[in-house]
Amino acid sequence: MHDDLPIEISRVLIAALRGGSGKTVLSIGIIAALCNTGKRIVPFKKGPDYIDAGWLAMAAGRSCYNLDTFMADDTLVCQSFLSHTAHTSDTSNDIAVIEGNRGLYDGLDVDGSTSTASLSRLLNTPVILCLDCTKSTRTMAAVVLGCLHFEPDVQIKGVILNRIAGPRHENILRSSIEKHCGIPVIGAIPKLKSQDFPERHMGLIPTPEHSWAKKSINAAADVVAKHVDLSEVLRIAKSAEDKPFSCSADFSCTDDGNLSIEIAGSRQKPQNASHNHSQTPKIGIVKDSAFQFYYPDNLEALTAAGAELVYISPLSDTELPEIDGLYIGGGFPETHAKELAQNIKFRNEIKVSADSGLPIYAECGGLMYLGKSLVLDQPYPMTGVLPLEFGFSKKPQGHGYTIAVVDRENPFYEIGTVVKGHEFHYSKVLECRGSDQDMVFGMEKGHGIINNRDGFCYKNVFATYTHIHAMGMPQWAETLVRLSKAFRMKDEGV
Repeated sequence: MHDDLPIEISRVLIAALRGGSGKTVLSIGIIAALCNTGKRIVPFKKGPDYIDAGWLAMAAGRSCYNLDTFMADDTLVCQSFLSHTAHTSDTSNDIAVIEGNRGLYDGLDVDGSTSTASLSRLLNTPVILCLDCTKSTRTMAAVVLGCLHFEPDVQIKGVILNRIAGPRHENILRSSIEKHCGIPVIGAIPKLKSQDFPERHMGLIPTPEHSWAKKSINAAADVVAKHVDLSEVLRIAKSAEDKPFSCSADFSCTDDGNLSIEIAGSRQKPQNASHNHSQTPKIGIVKDSAFQFYYPDNLEALTAAGAELVYISPLSDTELPEIDGLYIGGGFPETHAKELAQNIKFRNEIKVSADSGLPIYAECGGLMYLGKSLVLDQPYPMTGVLPLEFGFSKKPQGHGYTIAVVDRENPFYEIGTVVKGHEFHYSKVLECRGSDQDMVFGMEKGHGIINNRDGFCYKNVFATYTHIHAMGMPQWAETLVRLSKAFRMKDEGV
């Protein structure tokens, strides 16, 4: 690494013993409270999550990036962290705050692969443990002691007590943990009112659907500022400043002053590279409260590959603008089914464009929108691009990491490609008038659309329940941009 480049910044990871312990609200509060003191926070979310990341981004006032060692290998995760902090780590005010997922040591196997703890080791980042102390006292000291000894190389440097019933409860917990575990209790947060952070399904509701999101974030910031020792949070974060990462990286500057990062022999293209605007394809991004699940890395990868992004909404736009490609991300179209169905002109233009060969890539909610209809209290017609009808269940129909192998010809992926991603949906296919031959993913892990198949293809349309991350599938953005350029040239008669 070059000594003259500010690579490493103060960093801390907020973890918990299990999902639902309150670490997201705590992370939101810590980020917002630190921002209120003049600190500049770079937020990250461990794992494949959109909703929590959206809240963290709003609290920090900047994009939140996901760090996931299942969808991308360790060196690429290091690259992501370094590239997103290197440009901002020029003052002592910069701090990276990473929110973990599930329990600290929960992973895909008995060795804890892809766990929050493994990310902590990879980035050599100290951990603050959030403890849900509901109906427990001294036992929490035993739990913390077990965490300290379970993987001793994980740096648990502080504990925050959550959902405290009162002063007596706090005193017993604080005394027990500090006496038996030898680490400081740096905060004790009382039970919060549930209306400040209402939940949907298995997490916080998406921020675009939350008209008073800022009020909730401010409430969390106030609680943290009052009940957490922020100076201790800063001390723990600062202790990581000079520690090396567990991946090999080389930083250098290009001739135009952009940052270039080389890891394991693979050099990332510098950001903000200039493009020939006369050949720049326009890719529509369907983004509103119905379709909101996009990794910032995916959108930035499209731009880096040479696309101009055009944001559109079937909830507010009456027609499709002039575009050369379309990306429809996930979301909850079922909560807006009536409005989506009523925008007949927009739906019809999507169908006509798909029939004419417009490159379209759709994930989860986007897949549903491209189908024939959504059946709730009644059928709501969608675009009809794909011969699929969707219904909904109260339980997840697909939830977790996915592994798909491409075994059919298609415009986006070569046969034999292994696609690692994730799925999370309550929808299910009620009727499929296509065949297994229309789907190009064979699911080795995960549910998919139907019959262990996913990746429905029609002309230049590719729709799937599987969400991918561009960091782990770099060919995805390049392919969508290439197809969009070809469509643009065809449309222009070149």
